[in-house]
Amino acid sequence: MLLGRWTALLTAAREAATDAGAGEAATDAGAGAEAATDADADAGETATATDPDAGETSSPDPVPYGENLLARWAEPQRKYHTTDHLLAVLDRIDELAGHPTDPHAVRLAAWFHDAVYRPDRSENEQRSAQLAERALTEAGVAQARTDEVVRLVRLTVTHDPAAGDANGETLCDADLAILAGAPEAYAEYAAAVREEYGFVPDDAFRAGRATVLRQLLALPRLFRTPYGAEHWEPTARRNLSTELALLSV
Repeated sequence: MLLGRWTALLTAAREAATDAGAGEAATDAGAGAEAATDADADAGETATATDPDAGETSSPDPVPYGENLLARWAEPQRKYHTTDHLLAVLDRIDELAGHPTDPHAVRLAAWFHDAVYRPDRSENEQRSAQLAERALTEAGVAQARTDEVVRLVRLTVTHDPAAGDANGETLCDADLAILAGAPEAYAEYAAAVREEYGFVPDDAFRAGRATVLRQLLALPRLFRTPYGAEHWEPTARRNLSTELALLSV
């Protein structure tokens, strides 16, 4: 299912004209290109993108790129940042589909935003953005749209889009929507995050997690889209407050 969604998305993203101000339609990447690999040598597998005999006028096959991404999202160190999270973010973007100015760019950014993920490293978003830039350029996505995807991936470092950044608001709200889950779903999310950081001693994790929760609760708004603010904000604040209280027990 996810591979089919990726194939349809990449095909549409490079065939459709970009939104006003976003540049020209996607260019061909040529035959024989390989799917871009992580700048981190530990995750450097490659995937052949096209048949070498396909000819220079043929766009690369989307499937190997999707397979490469799905393999990343299924890495064993992931407990929360898995294909389930990817699917949830894509579904939330669908709920917010009327808000972004370039839905293709937002969905592509969702696929790449945690494509490189090591819980013990702080440069995951930057490496994910670099991966997106290489892969999408090679896959035939227009430069302007690729640049927007890269910007959006980097934005997930802070989840703090500027006012009027409709694409950024959509991606960040979709990524944070788990905070507004039902109590059971939120508890599973919190437990999965703890499992990803299993190498951190309990006292240190609780202190660090509590700091993050307080920072989130101090924000004037967790969600920037009108839909997110109306439907997700109150529940998310209750969940965050509950987790913070439990950490102090």
